Amino acid sequence: MDFVELEKIDGVAVITLADPDRRNIASLPMSAELSTLFDELEADEEVGAIVLTGAPPAFSAGADLEDLLAGGGREGLMAVYEGFLRFAHTPLPTIAAVNGAAVGAGMNFLLACDVVLAGESAKFDSRFLQIGIAPGGGHTWRLRNITDLQTVNAMVLFSQVLSGKEAERVGLAFRCYPDDELVAAAIEMATKAAKAPRELVIKTKETIARTAAITTSADAIENELDTQVWSMGEPEFVELVNKLRSRISSK
Repeated sequence: MDFVELEKIDGVAVITLADPDRRNIASLPMSAELSTLFDELEADEEVGAIVLTGAPPAFSAGADLEDLLAGGGREGLMAVYEGFLRFAHTPLPTIAAVNGAAVGAGMNFLLACDVVLAGESAKFDSRFLQIGIAPGGGHTWRLRNITDLQTVNAMVLFSQVLSGKEAERVGLAFRCYPDDELVAAAIEMATKAAKAPRELVIKTKETIARTAAITTSADAIENELDTQVWSMGEPEFVELVNKLRSRISSK
């Protein structure tokens, strides 16, 4: 692949946006490669989690403006969105390791992930209005879901750029790490999900996603009930219970 690199480590697929000369812009060729790659990863039973980062010096500097101008309209925009939407819609757990500037549509990559980790040199820059275009790809909704309304307004309407530490403070990033520790920390976290039973992790991610529409305790219980019942009949849980029983009976 020309615009994306892949490395597999202990069940974790590490995806690197790899167009550094153009600061890893979200181009149509990159989106096409990501779509193909996700088809392969989701079909690979050995892959249990995904980490996304960018080839230095940036995470992603936004969309390719030439693609936007050439495509136009709804269908053209959806083609531009395709790459980062694969992160949003994958059943596998995802972590963004933001190692530099994430600008405009480049922020959509990280907003589409389940967890965001930031390097100290990270910059979070919405920037849509500054170049005369409205936000797209679910940018404002995802940003509002991960942080508070005031932060969304400050970043989108008032062009406030956040550092890695500031992103951690407002909840846009879960943790901020020294740059040289960032990707290793992301892989270590992802490995914890990758070591759990794959189908259990996928079903649990689905359970978490459904909580957005839940407003009552009864619905919250119902949301988890069938999945928990299913998990109790799976080999991993049955084996654990049998080991505990054997340990107790041997005392």
